[in-house]
Amino acid sequence: MRIVLADDHPVVRAGIRALLECEPEFEVVADASTPAEAVRAAAEHAPDVVLMDLQFGAQPAVESPAGVRLLNGADATREIRALSNPPAVLVLTNYDTDGDILGAVEAGASGYLLKDAPPEELVAAIRAAAAGESALAPAIAGRLLARLRAPQESLSAREAEVLTLVAQGKSNTKIATELVISEATVKTHLAHIYTKLGVSSRTAAVAAARKSGAIR
Repeated sequence: MRIVLADDHPVVRAGIRALLECEPEFEVVADASTPAEAVRAAAEHAPDVVLMDLQFGAQPAVESPAGVRLLNGADATREIRALSNPPAVLVLTNYDTDGDILGAVEAGASGYLLKDAPPEELVAAIRAAAAGESALAPAIAGRLLARLRAPQESLSAREAEVLTLVAQGKSNTKIATELVISEATVKTHLAHIYTKLGVSSRTAAVAAARKSGAIR
């Protein structure tokens, strides 16, 4: 079972590699420290599974061969799943906000685990992903189920992305540039966010979303 590790922390990659190489059926064929490297490794090494972090350290945006800006693990996941013979992508991250989870699942991730998962859970999830099965940590599955039960109150992945940039103090113009959308679209997303969260300002929206776990 061929695996690519995508994480910006060398120590984390080394630790996961050591863990996986204890399993006789696993072979780590490549490491990646950026989203662009992850896409390239998936295309070049034909793995069965890509183990993907969601957030990578500060770096300039890089475009994929298809011209897509690769900013994070969800972007890389979407590009990997668009390959002609795509591997499964299993997210392994520290982040468990609704926006992170939904963004990864919408991008095509087969599973979603947190980095504090027991080693045996990670090994089982990789095997499941390689077999074409979903592999969600119980807490993650519960949050997705809660979203399905109350979709009208839940932010979409794009709305969470917009509000995360608002929380970073970015203007509508900067948000539009970073997400490659129009300012009018940013305003539309904000209007939907305000309605869903029952607020009337950017500050109140950020506070409400952080309190509910919709954004970090």
